[in-house]
Amino acid sequence: MTNLEPNLNFFIAYHSQTDGPAERMIQTMEDILRRFCAYEMEYKYHEEYTHDWVSLLPAVQRAYNTSRNSITGKSPSLVEKGGNPLFPVDHLKKNLLTINPTAKGFHDMWKKVCETAARCIAKSKEYNKQMYDKTHKEPEFQEGEQVLVSTLNFNELRGPKRMRNSFLGPFTIIRLIGKN
Repeated sequence: MTNLEPNLNFFIAYHSQTDGPAERMIQTMEDILRRFCAYEMEYKYHEEYTHDWVSLLPAVQRAYNTSRNSITGKSPSLVEKGGNPLFPVDHLKKNLLTINPTAKGFHDMWKKVCETAARCIAKSKEYNKQMYDKTHKEPEFQEGEQVLVSTLNFNELRGPKRMRNSFLGPFTIIRLIGKN
């Protein structure tokens, strides 16, 4: 266990601010489900069979678990299990199985649901990016401006952290090295 170098982090139960990635995933899933439920409330693959959105949640789950995450660059299934799972629908795509009309109708309906879920995920990602870009803008500094410098990472300062100033300065920018 020591070779793995685990990081031990303590969280307070039911304290959502301590687990940012989980909170972010929950917000994303809420947005995806809101969009998915708004598309079509019923999917039919045969005259006798109708599915409401609740029974099609596994398709949304599959679409989310096999979609690429912007932070890791990999799908959640790939990160957790080392690969994306194969489903019976995947075997039908390869024409490895003979299909009766009812199964073919279900396959077509399932494919449509997965495509709808993928569109909802894409729209959710696009919306979240727009909302982030709208509120988060990197400050752009110019030569000659005055700035304050945070003391958060200054370990050389003496005295208890509570008694220190949060910022030092103001300092005049002489030359720009990067954007921020």
